[in-house]
Order: sequence, then C-alpha cells, then structure tokens
Amino acid sequence: MTATPADANTSLARVLVDEWVRGGVREAVLAPGSRSAPLALALAADDRLRLHMFLDERSASFFALGVAKASGRAVPVLCTSGTAAANFHPAVLEARHARVPLIVCTADRPPELRDTGAGQTVDQLKLYGDAVRWFAEVGAPEDVPGAGQYWRSIGARSWAVALGPPAGPVHLNLAFREPLVPTGAPVVAAPGRAGGAPWTQAAARVAQPHPDDVLALAQAVDAHARGVLVAGWGAEVSPAAAARFAKAAGWPVLADPLSGLRCGPSAVSTYDPLMRAGVLGDERPDFVVQIGAPLTNRPAREWLDQSPFRLLVDPHGQWLDPDRSATGRVVADADALLRTAVDHVCWRSPDGQWLDRWRSAEAQARSTIDALLDSWAAPFEGRVVRDVAACLPDSSTIVVGSSMPVRDAESFVAARDGLRWLANRGVNGIDGFVSTILGVARGVAATAAGPVVGLLGDLTLLHDAGGLLHAAERGLNATLVVLDNDGGGIFSFLPQAALPDHFETVFGTPHGLDLAAVAAAYGVPATRVEKAAEVAPAVLGAVGEGGVRIVIVPTDREENVQRHRDVWDAVR
Repeated sequence: MTATPADANTSLARVLVDEWVRGGVREAVLAPGSRSAPLALALAADDRLRLHMFLDERSASFFALGVAKASGRAVPVLCTSGTAAANFHPAVLEARHARVPLIVCTADRPPELRDTGAGQTVDQLKLYGDAVRWFAEVGAPEDVPGAGQYWRSIGARSWAVALGPPAGPVHLNLAFREPLVPTGAPVVAAPGRAGGAPWTQAAARVAQPHPDDVLALAQAVDAHARGVLVAGWGAEVSPAAAARFAKAAGWPVLADPLSGLRCGPSAVSTYDPLMRAGVLGDERPDFVVQIGAPLTNRPAREWLDQSPFRLLVDPHGQWLDPDRSATGRVVADADALLRTAVDHVCWRSPDGQWLDRWRSAEAQARSTIDALLDSWAAPFEGRVVRDVAACLPDSSTIVVGSSMPVRDAESFVAARDGLRWLANRGVNGIDGFVSTILGVARGVAATAAGPVVGLLGDLTLLHDAGGLLHAAERGLNATLVVLDNDGGGIFSFLPQAALPDHFETVFGTPHGLDLAAVAAAYGVPATRVEKAAEVAPAVLGAVGEGGVRIVIVPTDREENVQRHRDVWDAVR
C-alpha cells in the first residue's frame, strides 16, 4: 500500500512561522492571493501573532515598515507572485536605507512553470537586487531527509539578518506547487529547539568603540573649543549621553528633531534659521562631530561642510557624507563613544564664550520666530509643525512626512524632550506614508506608549489614500495632520518656480480635491481648521477622541514661501 505523501507546503509554512515567533516576531502583514495560500493560512492560524490584511501590496509593505520602525521587531510581509511582489519594492528600498527589519516573503510558481508563459509569473530571483540584506530562493518544499532542519535554519536566519546589525529587509522567495491548501496529509516532522528557543541563536550587537578612537575624540575635543555636536536621523544616542558630552566639551548641539536629541541645555533649535539668515559667519566651528545622517536642510549642511574638521560616527560603517566633506570616520556605537570619551576630556567652564554666544543667538532667534509666527492669524505651515510638536503630551510619537513637513520641523520646532520622531528618510519618498503612520500606530500600541500624530502634505495623503481603506476598523489610534496647499508645496521653493509657463502643470500639480470628502469615502472622520490658533486644540481633540482621524489645515503655496522668507528676514 502506497504511503500518503506528506503535506510539504503546510509543513514549511508552519515551520517558518514558528521560527519567526521564537525569534520575537509578533506582527505579520498579508496582501491576499492564491499562490501564497500555504504561508497565509499558517500565519492566520497561529494565535501567537497578529495578522494584518491589506488589499494593496504597497500599503501592506509600508504598514509592515511602520510596525517594524516603531517596535524594533522584524515584521514578515507576504504577497502572491508576479506584479504583487514588485509593489513591495519601494518599501524594501526604504527599509534598506533606513535600517528597518522586514522579512519580505514573495510566493512564486515552482521552477517548472517559470519562463513558460504561466500566468502571474515573473522572474522573482533576487527581484530587489542589493536592496536586501539577504536573499534566499527557498525552493519548492518537499519531504526529503533534512528538510525540517533546512526550513528551521531559513526561518531563524531570516529574522536574525533582518535585525542586523545593521537592520534591514531580507527576501524569501517561496515556490509552492499545487495543491496550495492543506491536504489533510501528515506534516513533515520538523521539531524545533527545546524550550521555545530559535533554531539558531543570534545576538544583534553593534561595534564598540576602539580605545584609540575614544582617546582621539577626547583629544580633538580638548584641542577645539569651537566645536559642535551635530545629530541627524539614525543617531542612536541617548539624550543623556549627548547632553553630558556637550557639557564636557562646552559645545552646542545642533540636532534635527529626527535624531531625538533636540533637548537639553546645549540644544540650539534655531540653527537652521540662523544659518539661512547669514548671521553666523563668525561662528563657524573648528570641529564637527556628526552622529547619524546629515541634517535635513541644505543651508545647514553647506554651512557645516566648510568646517576644517568633520568626524562621522556610524555604528554600521556607512558613509553618510553626500557632500564628501568629512575628514574622519569612526565605525562604532555612537552612544558608547560619547560616553567613554567624556571620561578623558578636560571639562570646560560651563560659561565659556563659545557656547554662550550660541545660547544668546538661540534665545534671540527663538523669541523672534515665535513672536512672528504667533502674530499671523492664518495657518502657516511652519507654525503648524511647531505647534503640533509643542502641544503633544510626553511619550507621543510624531511621524513626519518628507518634502516640506520634515524641513519645517528642522526649521521651527523648539527644543523639548518627551517626543519620539519617526520618518521615512531612508530614501525620502512619499510612498506609502499613510500606511507607515498606521503601522507606527500599531507598533506603538504594542508598547502602550502615547499618541501617534502624522504630519504630511496633501499630495502625500493622496499618494497613499488607499492606505485609509479599513483604517477606521483596525483598532488603531492615529491623527493625521494634513497641510493642504493644493499641490506640491516644496517646488515653490526650488528654481522650477521661476518657470511660470509650465510650473503648475509639471511641478505644482494642483488637485482641487476636497480632502475631507476623500477621507469620508474611507470612513475616516476629518476636521478642517481655518485659523492658526485652532490647530493645536483640534489636534488634541482628535487625539482625545481616539481612532484614526484627519485634521486638514489649508495653506497657500505662494504665501507660504513668503512667510518663510519673512522669518529669515526677522531673524537677520
């Protein structure tokens, strides 16, 4: 009598899910399809994790990105074969460059159906190229000797590589033969490690600073009284370590809000307006220590690039130096480097002239900016960003969009602690941003942290309006503050604005849509705010109501440009 073949598809799928859970996975995201059925059913059947369904693969992948970004855990995202897999690509790129742990799973036809004209079949081998940290063509599952060990190894390796360091996406291409649903046959024996341990234990550790690098930094601090600590996104340094280093050095801290370090007594929140106003010509530092990515706005980067010495510190060895002006580079945990260097620094007087001049400039610029912004009754985009950041309670998370919101955050947000800033600044796109905000809300909910508020433009909302589908039913709390200037506001600041014949058609791209009606089509409540002073109360009201809500703030693109210039003139 012939033995019933084992259900290898179901076996592989269950082993992968089990290994992911053993490795810390708690959320998974799925876009529906047929070829992915074995793994989809295994995800749905495992009550140790939460499964999120999205009709659109791009929204699914950016939701997974947001969950992973907020939680720090690897998140599997699964789709069927063909163009579905291609729609994951933008999120894969963002995850790669922003160091976000994703396990990207694409179902595929088995080898015998490839390149034969079989439906929904494309070449998915290394589909994402070098954008992933690791690629595995898992192979069509079969009940052969060693299969269980092989599958468990793949599952354990996928989450471990995704977590890094550095964190990033991995790609598993999963070829399934029919039948795609459980057959009722026995599963392949593939027992895991005892006690719920992963098949392969993997500890994610970043490089600790070498003693020579610690001493060299301390000596540089002692030799340069006119220095600055610069922090961009991905700084991965605690506010306490940055503040203590700055105090010992007697240096100001120029921190993009995305760094999480725009706080403490040495933080200068107005460096961007001061540099734009051209009033810091005599205050150029002799030494710059840059942790994380460069600052967001170009004027600040160009001003700092002229310093004679600039040291880059990155734990993963990336060259975050687009202007190619760095004179030194250290591959090490930046937090540990700053903490240990302080022990070798000759602490400067707390009332040193260099830091005092920066503090004086900060106080004058801050009061000037705030007074001018408060005098305008109509909403100004810079004030909206400033007021949202100021009004939210501690433990809040702000997810700030690319284009103008992230630039206005750097220019106008005052120093304060208690906020967490997130953004898709790996490749700076607006792709899938609504879904990213919702994913962050899910990731934050798992940690019982405070409110989640997204700051974005109207085109960014429309670009991922599909991400709002079923948003009201997901049990999430997220407020989206949408700056509606009927088009691409950032282009009004660029040289293209001097081309009036084609500017609106090619760059401004006005849409003329009622964004509240767009939100209503997805069942998401929206409020329109016409006065600047009403923005913060409206945001706090939406946060208090709970659920997914949108606050729309109308602005005028031409007036917005002029008001930015008015601020720079006032500071000057």
